[in-house]
Amino acid sequence: MTILKSKRIESIDILRGIVMVIMCLDHTRDYYQDIDAAGWPMNLDTTTPALFFTRYITHFCAPIFVFLSGLSIYLQSQRKTKKELTKFLLTRGLWLIFLEIVLNNFLWRFDIMYYRFVFQVIWAIGASMVVMAALIHLRKHLLLVLGIIIVAGHNLINTFQLDIQTNPYRIDSVLDFLWCLFHQNGGLFIDTETPHYLRVDYPMLPWLGIMILGYSFGQLYSKTFPAIKRQKYLLIIGTSMLAVFTVLKTFNLYGDPYFWFDGSLPFFKSFVSFLRIEKYPPSLHYTLVTIGVCLIMLSLLEKVKNKFSDFLLVFGRVPLFFYFLHVGVIHASSMLLMPLFDKPMYHSVSNYENLSKSISSNLGLGLLGVYIAWVLIVAALYYPCLKYMRYKKKHPEKKWLSYL
Repeated sequence: MTILKSKRIESIDILRGIVMVIMCLDHTRDYYQDIDAAGWPMNLDTTTPALFFTRYITHFCAPIFVFLSGLSIYLQSQRKTKKELTKFLLTRGLWLIFLEIVLNNFLWRFDIMYYRFVFQVIWAIGASMVVMAALIHLRKHLLLVLGIIIVAGHNLINTFQLDIQTNPYRIDSVLDFLWCLFHQNGGLFIDTETPHYLRVDYPMLPWLGIMILGYSFGQLYSKTFPAIKRQKYLLIIGTSMLAVFTVLKTFNLYGDPYFWFDGSLPFFKSFVSFLRIEKYPPSLHYTLVTIGVCLIMLSLLEKVKNKFSDFLLVFGRVPLFFYFLHVGVIHASSMLLMPLFDKPMYHSVSNYENLSKSISSNLGLGLLGVYIAWVLIVAALYYPCLKYMRYKKKHPEKKWLSYL
């Protein structure tokens, strides 16, 4: 019977590395692909198999990353006192919210006037950590129940949806915006001489539920829990989650706004309508699929050890560093290449005239060009991440490194 002894669990870091690299593909597509010509990847009428699955695989990135963040919190609870962990979660959570507002918003748009603020996954993780600073003081079984209730039940709150205008998302009051921070996508225009736009893409509540589940599953990684038993549990629970999704989707039951059109559409469209799940905010179906696959991969990756896994491990051990670095590199590289596509470089910089657009301009490449750019960008980021990983390992006494 194998008992876990190492301080770092490689399967967790490898999986985190996988989702970071896949996330880079999605963000490369944002800046490099001709999105206007390609259309929305989830649109049944316009998507193609290549475009759909390029987007679909990136659905797994945010929930797995948030889940693993929760799992890591549990592992830290084995090394820290409750007081130490509470302080760490509060300070790191607030730090992440600050980085989302100040650094991440700049990197995505290169807008020094900050005409547009978007609350994305870094905000959701930071806000969830602040709440977790209080929740870790609950009994573990109560916390698990709370996580299940949030994940399985938050779709019921959709009954109380705000009436939001689209293109762009728009709400009318600060109170509505606070509700959006909690559970619903939405944006608030602040009408000044040069208007500013605040938009929520990652409402906190459903992501908190996923983080709580990750924390609860951390018990399987305690030093006294047998590895073989852990792998079995992860595989069974992950497969069960996919089975529950299949039943709910087949009969168009509770848990997602998208229905499966069985038999009424051509095969590919029907297949896509079955797989299509709501990410904004993450529905029950979305969580069942993504976390189900996450658990299965955690089970299978425990026995993986090769050069490619070592490559992925590097990105998985410096996730925040990689996140900000890859956004900046993707945006800057697309900006520098603009003249080659007869576009001025400033088109990739947001201003108050294009607040409604997530990305001001893109290069206009086809999907093959996006994949080539993605491979080159990941390769270019490997060495800086490797250097930073080694620096962190060499200097455990520098506590500030735990915030990056």
